[in-house]
Amino acid sequence: MSQIDERLKKLEQLHPRRIDLTLDRVWGLLEKLGNPHLQLPPVIHVAGTNGKGSTVAFMRAMAEAAGLRVHAYTSPHLIRFNERIRLAGELVTDAALISVFDEIEKVNGGAPITFFEITTVAAFVLFSRSPADVLLLEVGLGGRLDATNVVTPAVSVITRISIDHTEFLGDSLAQIAGEKAGIMKPHVPCVMGYQADETVRNVIRTRAMELHAPLHEYGKDFAATELPDGFLYSGIKYPMPGLVGAHQILNAANAITAVKLFMPEISEAAIAAGLESVEWPGRLQRITTGPIAAMLPEGIELWYDGAHNDSGAEALAEQCRRWRAEGSEIHLVVGMLKTKDPAVFKDVFAMASSITTIPIAGSDMSWDAAELAARCQAFTVLKINLAHDLAAAAKYITGARDGRFLVCGSLYLARVLL
Repeated sequence: MSQIDERLKKLEQLHPRRIDLTLDRVWGLLEKLGNPHLQLPPVIHVAGTNGKGSTVAFMRAMAEAAGLRVHAYTSPHLIRFNERIRLAGELVTDAALISVFDEIEKVNGGAPITFFEITTVAAFVLFSRSPADVLLLEVGLGGRLDATNVVTPAVSVITRISIDHTEFLGDSLAQIAGEKAGIMKPHVPCVMGYQADETVRNVIRTRAMELHAPLHEYGKDFAATELPDGFLYSGIKYPMPGLVGAHQILNAANAITAVKLFMPEISEAAIAAGLESVEWPGRLQRITTGPIAAMLPEGIELWYDGAHNDSGAEALAEQCRRWRAEGSEIHLVVGMLKTKDPAVFKDVFAMASSITTIPIAGSDMSWDAAELAARCQAFTVLKINLAHDLAAAAKYITGARDGRFLVCGSLYLARVLL
């Protein structure tokens, strides 16, 4: 276990006996540290269910292409905790993390605080001490009572909202939208990305009116239309985004709108360069190196997607339809946590030529292969294969000559692939 992992494990031990969403612990710790959240560069605050990280990635690429120094805070990480914090474009170092954890633990004095709360406070301390032109701040859970919601941003962004984390945010779209809309601040412009549900749109519109916050709404104030060689955003043609999937055009539109609100003078060349250079691992990503890629037959591409809820699965299903329309077979490998519902992948299952279930290594919350297969079987006529890991799953397609080996169901699977 690395030194950082050891420290993170120690921080987890401070977790309260139950998660009670509140900002009291965060406010208290920030005050003891001299209120670093009041010493940040201008903030673009991003909430939503799906597309938050991709939207941040697009904004970061565009802003950096325009010459800005960009801080970014995202979660969860795929491999290393350091991925969550970028200081002026660079991942935070182990030494900087250990130093700030030492400082914060001393001030906190062993008081109960959640892992996300204390690590968010650590990020604010680091951001306050490193010069930058903008901080791209992604919400962890919800919005209204999220640990990041102690800032007054320059721009707010709300990406697509769907059902997720119902134990904390409510079991209806209206309740969840209300929590996400909690990041909006008086008179601060808000970008509302594409929303599939009118209820969600109305909740956000109502909140914007209450706060006199200028609302920039997808489908009304901006929109994006896919073209064969790019997409049209409010009459301007841009190159196809560097992230795969039709849904990424919607995320790119959110990012363009927010960046233009924040930096009206940004050039179209910088926006185009950001769209093409963007990187965001684990989201419909083709993987060409590593042991699993090496095991696959020639002509089989290895792809990974971390989608695990209904709108994420919907976006994945749309890309699978496009692949099938090209004549490509899809060999699906699924691993999921018990907190997630395999039914959301029913349209993905319908596109598959074969399906294999696996457990997520190292997680005591994972379905084992047989349990997951039993739950998936209701949504496919295919006989589902069982495997104990990805290497074993790859052996089921030794006879395939072309197509895609698609791993999905959880972000935790990235640790094996990336």
